[in-house]
Amino acid sequence: MLWTAVSVVALGFLIALEITARHYGLRGPITNQVREVAFAPKSGPLLYAGMALMMLVLSWRQRLIGLGIALGIDLVFFLVRWAFDAKMMFGNGALWVLLAYGVVAVTHRTGRERVLLLKSVGLGLLLVTGRKTGDIWLLITSKTRPTVLDPYVAVADHALGNPSWLVGRAVEATGPVGHFILEAVYIQLPVAAVLVALYQLRNVSAERRFPRHHLVRTFLLIGLLGPAIYMLFPVVGPVFAYGTGGAQWAVADLWPNTPVAIGVPHPVPFDGITPRNCMPSLHTAWATAIFIHSRKGPRSLRHAGTFWLIATLGATLGFGYHYGADIIGGVVFAYTIEAALRAHDLGWERAGIKLVGYGTAVFAAMLASYRWLPVEMAERPWVFGPLLVLATASVVFCCVRTTERWDAAAEPAHRPGPRRQAPLLPAQGGPDRAGTALIGARTRSSVD
Repeated sequence: MLWTAVSVVALGFLIALEITARHYGLRGPITNQVREVAFAPKSGPLLYAGMALMMLVLSWRQRLIGLGIALGIDLVFFLVRWAFDAKMMFGNGALWVLLAYGVVAVTHRTGRERVLLLKSVGLGLLLVTGRKTGDIWLLITSKTRPTVLDPYVAVADHALGNPSWLVGRAVEATGPVGHFILEAVYIQLPVAAVLVALYQLRNVSAERRFPRHHLVRTFLLIGLLGPAIYMLFPVVGPVFAYGTGGAQWAVADLWPNTPVAIGVPHPVPFDGITPRNCMPSLHTAWATAIFIHSRKGPRSLRHAGTFWLIATLGATLGFGYHYGADIIGGVVFAYTIEAALRAHDLGWERAGIKLVGYGTAVFAAMLASYRWLPVEMAERPWVFGPLLVLATASVVFCCVRTTERWDAAAEPAHRPGPRRQAPLLPAQGGPDRAGTALIGARTRSSVD
C-alpha cells in the first residue's frame, strides 16, 4: 500500500510539472524521458547507474545478459548517429533494459518476486526521472521569480568571511587541472551516490528484500524538497549576480576579486533563464548525504565519501555557484532530511520529532537572518559567524548522537555470559562406586 501511494503521488507530481512546463513552452519531465528512448540522452552515465540499481535483484547471469543487451543497443544507436552526423551520446540501451524489466515484472513474475523487481525498476527510473524533474524545477524558478535576493546573502556572507571569494581565487590559481577535477566531481555527483547505494544494497539479491533505509531515499527526497525552498528564497549565486556569468544582468563585476561592499540590500531583477538554485546548496546536501551513508562502508568507501564532500564544497564555492551561507544551509538541510527519514522508520518517537523539529528550526532561523539581519551580521562577524557555525555543528552533533543511539538499540545484544556446566551428581555408594557408574554410563553410550 505504501509503495502504491508513493507511486500515485509521484505520477501526479510529474503530470503537474509536465503541465506547468508546457504552460511556459517547455518540454516536461515525462516528455524528456520518453524522448530518450530514441534520441540522445542528456546523461548516459546516469542511465547506466539507474540500470545498475535495478540489477541488484537479479542473478549474475541475468546482470551480464542485461548489460550485454544494453551495450549492443547503444552500439547500434552509435553507428546510426555516426552515419547521420547526429548528436553522440550513449545510454539508450540502459533505458531500454530498464523498461524491459518493468514489462518482465508485470508479465512473468508473481507475488513477492514481482513486487521486488518492480521496486528495483522504480528506483532506477526514479533516479533518472529525478534529474529531469530537477531540470524542470530550475526552469520554473527562473520563469516565476523575476527578482533575486543575492544582495542579502552576499552581505550576510561577510559574517563567514566571504568564502566564495576566497575559494574562487584559490581555484583560479590551480589552473585547468584543478578546474577539470572539480568540474568532474560536481557533474557526476549522482554517479557517486549510486556507487554508495550499490554497496548498501549489495545483499538485496540474496535476501530478496530492500533494507529499511538507504541513500537513494535521502537523495531523492533532497531533490524533491529543495526546489520548494528555491521558490521561497530565490538566489542565483555570486558568479551570476557579481561576476561574468550574469552578463548585463549582474549587479557588478566583482567576483572573485572584490567582496561586495556592506550596504542596505534590496531585491534585484534578473533574467528569465538563470535558475534560482542557491539556497540551500543541494549539491552540498547531496554530497553530505553521500558522506553520511559512506561512514558504515569499508575504508575505501569512507575515503571516497570524504573526498567527494570536500571536492564538492570546493567546486560549489570555487566556481561561484554558491555563497558560504548556502553551504551551511545545505548541510543542515541534509541532516534534517536524513533525521526525518530515520524517524519515520521508527514510528516518529519523541526523540525523532525533537531532532527533526530542531533541524527545521535552525534552518528557518538561518533563512530569516539572511533576509532580515544581513547588515547586522556583516557588521558583527565575530558574533554571527561563530553562531552560524555552532548552529550547524549542533544539528550535526544531535543527528549523529541520536542516530547512533537508534542503531545501538536496533542491534541485538550478543553478550555471552559465563558457560554453565551441569554438575556431576555422584552415584550412591561413595567415590569408587561413582566412578564405576560413570565408566558404565560411557560404555553404554558407546555401545548404543
